[in-house]
Amino acid sequence: MAENLQAKKNRVSGHIEERNGIYYMLLSWTDTAGNRGRRAISTRLTVKGNKGRAEDMLYKARKEQETLLKNMPDIEDMLFADFMEEWLESVRPKGTKRDIKLITFGGYQLNVRSWIAPHFRSEGILLSDLKADHINDFYDLQYERGVLDATVIKYHANIVSALKYASRKGYIDSAERILKNVTRPNPEDYLAKPYNEQEALALIEAVRGHTLELGVILGAFYGLRRSEIVGLRWESIDFDANTITIEHTVTETYVDGKRVVVAVDTTKSKSSMRTLPLVPVFRAKLLKLKAEQEEYRKLCGRSYNKKESIYIYIDALGNRIKPDLISSAFPKFLERNELRRIRFHDLRHTSARLLLAAGVPLKAIQAWLGHATFKMTCDLYARFDDSVNQLSANALTFLDKSWLADEMENEIGEATDAGTGETVWRPVSLPTE
Repeated sequence: MAENLQAKKNRVSGHIEERNGIYYMLLSWTDTAGNRGRRAISTRLTVKGNKGRAEDMLYKARKEQETLLKNMPDIEDMLFADFMEEWLESVRPKGTKRDIKLITFGGYQLNVRSWIAPHFRSEGILLSDLKADHINDFYDLQYERGVLDATVIKYHANIVSALKYASRKGYIDSAERILKNVTRPNPEDYLAKPYNEQEALALIEAVRGHTLELGVILGAFYGLRRSEIVGLRWESIDFDANTITIEHTVTETYVDGKRVVVAVDTTKSKSSMRTLPLVPVFRAKLLKLKAEQEEYRKLCGRSYNKKESIYIYIDALGNRIKPDLISSAFPKFLERNELRRIRFHDLRHTSARLLLAAGVPLKAIQAWLGHATFKMTCDLYARFDDSVNQLSANALTFLDKSWLADEMENEIGEATDAGTGETVWRPVSLPTE
């Protein structure tokens, strides 16, 4: 009797419906826990002459959903934390073209296993009982811990993806029912404070002979990202044509507790793959570096890492410099040398700021930095272009025709009050009556 009742509850009904000239399959069911579910699936078939094929697809879709429900785990007592672990496994890269990148999965795993799952497990919240307030409380707790907005946004993206997965699997009736009342974290605009020319020169002087030397030069002059700096290979340098090509990146992440280095012949976007001029001063630097590395190769013999010595940024034993080393060593280096603290990525912004100061148009800066869109370049760097504001100020001349222009004759100067010793501001020359 119980089996018949379960089979009845797992039965999926459905019909086809026309939407914008395309047949859609609409499925509905009630699972063994009494939760109702619905799905709308496009057949990708046009209405004209395809009704029979759409009906056949509907029949198969109903049977597939019934099988899914029959094999569905008992979710009535499933913790939301355990479900997040299941979702995490569902997106683990399996070697197909549709997989997410390994570096992305590493980030997901860190978010879920270090913060999301532990919190909800400690609260004992079931997937079936999850409400928007539970998620909002989690975000508020992160802000209290001082977590950055950008990080909380990543947690949010993982939870949203997981709940949509739960809806597709029939674990919950609707992800939107929960998410519509979740307060989405808003990204806080990061106001970059890159170095000016004087600060950049002081940095270049201080970093001479340091492990960070090459990374700092490539970041501040060429505006390369950390992954592009570490991924730069000798084959990307053409000493005859005097070019440097950005076409290979190296990143690292942690998967299942193990550090994984990801070296690929791709960049952040198609626009990031670019060829830049090899300027004389840097050409000379690279030729000297190449000769030094050849000497180290001879001295170290078999101890030299020939596999990684294809890269430019390596240590004396031929080992490629690790991306994390750059990020961790840079702030310590700045503090030790009493230089203004910035992020390593701000060297990229420094390159843009100095280009703007030299009068290079934003469109050219977009190509130099490899931004995907011109809008991105404008949003990031237009505020650094002082010449634009000066041009506007010079164009507004109506105040010169007003009484304010007369006061220019009486310049205001700094003086010291004889009685109090405080600094005051007084006219240098008083107007005559």
